[in-house]
Amino acid sequence: MAPISVTHLPVRHDGGPRDYSAAEAAAMALLAALGIDLSSESLIGTPGRMVRAYDEMLTPRNFDLTTFPNEEGYEQLVIERKIPFQSLCEHHMLPFLGVAHVAYLPGERILGLSKLARVVELFARRPQVQERLTQQVADWLNEHLAPKGVGVVVTAEHLCMTLRGARAVGSTTITSALKGLLLDDARAREEFFLLAGVNT
Repeated sequence: MAPISVTHLPVRHDGGPRDYSAAEAAAMALLAALGIDLSSESLIGTPGRMVRAYDEMLTPRNFDLTTFPNEEGYEQLVIERKIPFQSLCEHHMLPFLGVAHVAYLPGERILGLSKLARVVELFARRPQVQERLTQQVADWLNEHLAPKGVGVVVTAEHLCMTLRGARAVGSTTITSALKGLLLDDARAREEFFLLAGVNT
């Protein structure tokens, strides 16, 4: 029996250099400028904790994009629903969080399912807007997997809307990006939105 052809594309975080000491000094200056007294025992370590929290929220994990040959010729949708994610609104540096539904119509290769969540994280862990995040996930899968179609729907709550400004508590934003047959074929598109739960 011939060995199964598995491909691994290493995906590595390529963010720029980080100066944690400067970031902590800046966090301390920001809090002090806002009138927060950092001398108490409970607040003295807050600037460092802020830096570590933002560092974590801005760092996706490295992973290998693992694909396998589509030996059975599977031609129907593969969809991973309710992938949780957190990102940072680039306008206010406040979190937005929600779920992504990611689907593709296989071509010659199929994808390890956990990698769909990894791709969402890859683009979520950076300063973002939801529209760009949605499009980047679709574009990346379309380029690296060469499927017959890709569909992405993202639903998120933006804390910059619910905690401040409009204070529209409970509001959510939905964005979508479609490629290939999921864009061009009405029945395939309808099936994707139905399975993603957009029409319910």
